[in-house]
Amino acid sequence: MFQNIPPITRALLIINALFFVAKFIAASNLGINLDLILGAFFPLSKNFQSYQIITHMFMHGDLVHFFFNMFALWMFGSTVERTLGEKKYFILYFLSGLGAFAIFNFTNYLEAKSLIESYNLTAGQVAELRNLDPFMALTGKEDVSMIYSIPMVGASGAIFGILVAFGMLFPNAVLMLIFPPIPLKAKYFIPIYIVIELYLAIRNQPGDNIAHFAHLGGALIGFLLIRNWKKQIHRWNG
Repeated sequence: MFQNIPPITRALLIINALFFVAKFIAASNLGINLDLILGAFFPLSKNFQSYQIITHMFMHGDLVHFFFNMFALWMFGSTVERTLGEKKYFILYFLSGLGAFAIFNFTNYLEAKSLIESYNLTAGQVAELRNLDPFMALTGKEDVSMIYSIPMVGASGAIFGILVAFGMLFPNAVLMLIFPPIPLKAKYFIPIYIVIELYLAIRNQPGDNIAHFAHLGGALIGFLLIRNWKKQIHRWNG
């Protein structure tokens, strides 16, 4: 069965699995939290390293996070890769992941700027924010501290790019929802899912640790890429 998965998707599944296993081996045997090394911190934080822009895509918070991302990668990525070809699929995956990082941190920057102004923080306090250790916080300013001290992890941005690509390439494919268990065409399911993500991102509910704007960023890049490629195909055929 595994041999029937196209090469890029298969390689991504293997790499993600290796990173996931390495994370728990490092934690249990070496006492090292790889999320703090390979996860992506806010670019204005002292903890940010340029390589995290890529490595965060292969880190996952827990087994549930890992399983659902890999299940979606296998389920939708295999079909999208066979349709687009290896090169375009590779571009789609990584540009969606990079777009997720960029848009998530752009919205973080705007939110941090607004919070800094509302708290009327001094230059010294802003510098203190930038120098926070992972998961540390300024007393009474936990909301802005979270932006600077908590890393972003996961392939979800890239996965959302693939989901949007699948919906645009196969709009009439029928998907079965879990809750409620009803069939729905991809051209309805994907937009509804995106709207829910947008609502949750704007709502910004306290305690919600899901990077909804990262999902939206990946979805946007996936949409733009597929729209451009479909135009090229139509132009060549015309």
